[in-house]
Amino acid sequence: MVAGTALAPLTTFAATPATEEFAGKTAKNIIFLVSDGMSTGTLNMADLFLQRKEGKQTNWLSLYNHNKAVRALMDTASANALVTDSAAASSAWGAGKRVNNGSLNVNADGSLNKPILQKFKAAGKSVGCVTTVPITHATPAGFCVNSDERSDQEGIALQYLELRFDVMMGGGAAFFSADQRKDKKDLFTDFAQHGFSVLRTKKDLLSKNSAKGPVLGVFNEDGLPYHLDHQHNDHLLNSKPSLAEMTKKAIDLMKDNKKGFVLQVEAGKVDWAAHANDAGALIHDQLAFDEAIGVALAFAEEQQDTLIIITTDHGNANPGLFSAGGDVNQNFDKLQSFTQTNDWILNGISRNDSASKVIERIEAAQKLVISKTEAEDLLSHYKALDSDGLYNPKKLPFKLLAELQFKQTSIGWGSMGHSSDYVELAMYGPGSSLLKQFVKNTDLHYLMLEASGLV
Repeated sequence: MVAGTALAPLTTFAATPATEEFAGKTAKNIIFLVSDGMSTGTLNMADLFLQRKEGKQTNWLSLYNHNKAVRALMDTASANALVTDSAAASSAWGAGKRVNNGSLNVNADGSLNKPILQKFKAAGKSVGCVTTVPITHATPAGFCVNSDERSDQEGIALQYLELRFDVMMGGGAAFFSADQRKDKKDLFTDFAQHGFSVLRTKKDLLSKNSAKGPVLGVFNEDGLPYHLDHQHNDHLLNSKPSLAEMTKKAIDLMKDNKKGFVLQVEAGKVDWAAHANDAGALIHDQLAFDEAIGVALAFAEEQQDTLIIITTDHGNANPGLFSAGGDVNQNFDKLQSFTQTNDWILNGISRNDSASKVIERIEAAQKLVISKTEAEDLLSHYKALDSDGLYNPKKLPFKLLAELQFKQTSIGWGSMGHSSDYVELAMYGPGSSLLKQFVKNTDLHYLMLEASGLV
């Protein structure tokens, strides 16, 4: 975890009008924070969890409570669907035009829209992205590149080499490694030969002090570990950075540019947890995102020249705390005893395990006790592995485990997919007064350009 006041709730904020202190100022820097796939229930439950466990609000809700943010609802639709995917959603921010799901800044007729980080880099600003999923994934890519297919992460990695963005950090080693790329190119070597500092471990990240040359940080094969699992595994704690640590380092590496910087920060695994109906993973990754918000706000408070944008690209799974028999407060508080995610539990079960072994694994990880019949139901899925859920290549029974947990945690789910819900959007700093109370996702592209004086 990142130490110091950066992660503390913003309890010192005075209750002043949200835009008063920034009237007439231009944003030198922009930090755009995205909790990917965050339904409103995710934001709510993370705040309730933190209040009940530690007696304090999240940084995001503290902004509202102290009237420090301008707040809006945002329509997230894509060009061809009321329910967007992350590629089209990020492209709407990235280039100011809605495209079809699956596309990155490419229109239906094949024409291209110039991504916003290319615009800001051309204006002399430092630019970059940090994420908890592959750095080649849809949300960072939507600010950076043009691609017909979001799935072409190997091609997106090649584009990053050519574009030479200043700081790019996350997971996704598979898309840079010679032994896993289809073309067998060793992009890590190519990036290094082109003047990039290539960081592969947390130690590399924390020891990187010079801003000389661009930085590529790739810290895991695919996405980074869920924050809950990360915090309870010494090896992961010592080898993999948190989102807040990456955010702080990215700011430190770019802040000395006299023309400023633009940084996108994504909690990508909030979306993955929602797809899996994994309550422990969801709430803790949302809280890890909130720590990154704290880092960004601490910098913005000190500098007074930085626009902070906090939002999500779309809802996912519509989770919530429900009254469904039993003591809801007591049920919800059981999450405080979780030390591992459902992802950790299910990936450690094999078809040859006994029901008692499954019961023991769940109790050790989450202090929840299921029956022998329930354990046998879980095991039956390992014979066919036919459960639903995206980002679940093994087809593990995430849905069934979430349904079993509902009786003990009172956390329920609407689906395992994205939603069309209007989503939360908050801004703090110079340019926040430009935000209207209800916007389309494309509006944010033009707001960023106007707030920074580029239009």
